[in-house]
Amino acid sequence: MSSATTHATGQQHVWSVAEHLEDILDTVRPLEPIELQLLDAQGCVLVEDITVPVSLPPFDNSSMDGYAVRAADVAGASEEFPAVLTVVGDVAAGRAGLLHVGPGQAARIMTGAPLPSGAEAVVPVEWTDGGLGEGPVSGMRAHSAAPEGATGEVRVHRPAEARAHVRAKGSDVKAGDRALEAGTVLGPPQIALLAAIGRGTVRVRPRPRVVVMSTGSELVQPGEELAEGEIYDSNSFALTAAARDAGAIAYRVGAVADDAETLRSTIEDQLIRADLIVTTGGVSVGAYDVVKEALTSVGDSEDETGIGAGSGVEFRKLAMQPGKPQGFGTIGPEHTPLLALPGNPVSSYVSFELFVRPAVRTLMGLPAADIHRPSARAVLKTGKAIGSPAGRRQFLRGTYDAEAGTVTPVGGSGSHLVAALAHADALIVVPEKTTSVEPGTEVDVVLLG
Repeated sequence: MSSATTHATGQQHVWSVAEHLEDILDTVRPLEPIELQLLDAQGCVLVEDITVPVSLPPFDNSSMDGYAVRAADVAGASEEFPAVLTVVGDVAAGRAGLLHVGPGQAARIMTGAPLPSGAEAVVPVEWTDGGLGEGPVSGMRAHSAAPEGATGEVRVHRPAEARAHVRAKGSDVKAGDRALEAGTVLGPPQIALLAAIGRGTVRVRPRPRVVVMSTGSELVQPGEELAEGEIYDSNSFALTAAARDAGAIAYRVGAVADDAETLRSTIEDQLIRADLIVTTGGVSVGAYDVVKEALTSVGDSEDETGIGAGSGVEFRKLAMQPGKPQGFGTIGPEHTPLLALPGNPVSSYVSFELFVRPAVRTLMGLPAADIHRPSARAVLKTGKAIGSPAGRRQFLRGTYDAEAGTVTPVGGSGSHLVAALAHADALIVVPEKTTSVEPGTEVDVVLLG
């Protein structure tokens, strides 16, 4: 445990939200960098600056299907008095031919094809009669079967200035430029840029592998029939989705029965593929709080290969609502972090956003400023005052209106209200010393969407 543990630990101390989060972030470290193929690196964080080895575009090329010409040869061209040019051949994309455009000449050119020597501009095919003695056509593809080097005439009906419809070499990025900075998360546009400059692999921190499991003998897989006293397991689905949303590769184990030995065995089996383990349920003070029973003393085990090889998990009371009972520690020979969250659906989700998401994004190697959800100040829009327990930081579900600068509570404060959570896009934060918030009061808001 970190410095936060040294000043007060165990069940007797009520931890603040900040203390618990500090302990987690002092323990979790970014994953070691690895070299990955481009598509495997999607969602990962770069650990190196990327320098452009070759300019983009690497050569002057046409942005249109048309004719490569000298600007002087089409100056003053019009519908009544077109410029008549000799077509000296074709330039297709991917073909760096030896064509040269001299006075009174033009080369048929396709989009992306290199500009031939001597040419200064491209006139779109729509500005011409289509060439080769044929009538006007709407596009160049009609001539794709013309033999290489075919000649003819083209009539140009409009003038073109030098460099018109030409993509200049290096107009996107130049050789030696910094394409991407270390710390960049690689999404589709970044992957495209890396491919465009010829990078086949990149050095990144891998996406964390997060294993999610819920506990409770009453939990049933969605899609199955419920017996009396049973409920569907929603927490493992919610938290697995939340882990993926945070940037992780998430594995859902599902519900584990209320048996400490079964839970220990399940966790040990999952360690091989986990950079972080998240459990939900079984962390309070009830007779069947299996997570606490299974993990409280694992650090005292002499087993140097199983979950007892780690430093152990501590269970705490936090000054927050919902989410008072929490557990955190490391387990196994690799000291894999484990966060034990409450079992009520809202409690587990709020706990994930406050504690697990920052841990996941720290493992990814993101800077401290990017590991948390964004926050804002908003005016409370409600018909009556909101009460909050003294000494606890309360997190209420709400809908945020950025344009109006307001936030409206959704549902009540109950930690079982999943429907209200599904309609919320923000958490309304009520500080520990505040017991009532009047309508029109400005409050802190954590933005979830």
